[in-house]
Amino acid sequence: MKKFTYTEKKDTRSGFGAGLLEAGKSNPNIVALCADLTGSLKMDAFEKAFPDRFFQCGIAEANMMGIAAGMTIGGKIPFTGTFANFSTGRVYDQIRQSIAYSGKNVKICASHAGLTLGEDGATHQILEDIGLMKMLPGMTVINPCDYNQTKAATIAIAKHIGPVYLRFGRPSWPIFIPENTPFEIGKALLLNEGSDVSIFATGHLVWKAIEAGMALADMGISAEIINIHTIKPLDEKAVIQSVSKTGCAITAEEHQINGGLGDSICQLLSRHLPSPVEMVGVKDTFGESGTPDALMTKYGLDSKNIVFAVEQVLQRKKELAG
Repeated sequence: MKKFTYTEKKDTRSGFGAGLLEAGKSNPNIVALCADLTGSLKMDAFEKAFPDRFFQCGIAEANMMGIAAGMTIGGKIPFTGTFANFSTGRVYDQIRQSIAYSGKNVKICASHAGLTLGEDGATHQILEDIGLMKMLPGMTVINPCDYNQTKAATIAIAKHIGPVYLRFGRPSWPIFIPENTPFEIGKALLLNEGSDVSIFATGHLVWKAIEAGMALADMGISAEIINIHTIKPLDEKAVIQSVSKTGCAITAEEHQINGGLGDSICQLLSRHLPSPVEMVGVKDTFGESGTPDALMTKYGLDSKNIVFAVEQVLQRKKELAG
């Protein structure tokens, strides 16, 4: 198992803020819209640098999406910013009708996703947003894993033509992707080669998958770890190639197992390479108030549960092999 270390923790929302500022410097058509959460979304640097290109929409998320859609007609590239719950669930109709249906070049940027929003509780901890967004025709869905990858993803989506949903989080998280690592939309990132099991992880769970991989190595189990930062379009070639080698898979995500990354992996494998799969994710329940670490542990989104899922899927693989 390749050794992974980190020297710093930083929230992925700060990666978005840094990426937005850099993208704004290189393209004067980029504009930013926020629903009264400029500080939380780390959009203040962009606002300070480009006050004429920043629009405070207030607590009116549906209106913000409509404004963003309209701006694209004049050649602007709008980045909208608010919490993931308000970026998707509250404004799904506006996204579907005004953005996705007509393929508007809007970048829907969503912070505070998943359980790691923490103490704000179930009403703010949306765990269905990936499913909501990936079902929209033409919508690209990206869920990066750390500060560096979020920054790179933000810059990359500015160059992509078409609607994008970019999801990131609130807590400080290990930075382990090297700075300036190329970010290619739709291209999975192989982190560790292995032969016994494929672990496909996204967002905050990528680091948990790495921790699990190191524990598995101590147990004599060789895990192939792949960072699926782009959930749609899914890197089908990378998934099939990996599972063709290992014969089984684990998916890990800070999202409902229904409609998320695991759902996409299982659909793909069922069509092309039927294989045992175990899914680590939230199992048909809402969240609750608590610290991010406590919630991740309670809902089974940690390295220990990934190791347990690997043991289960390896047993299934063994039974199928006879």
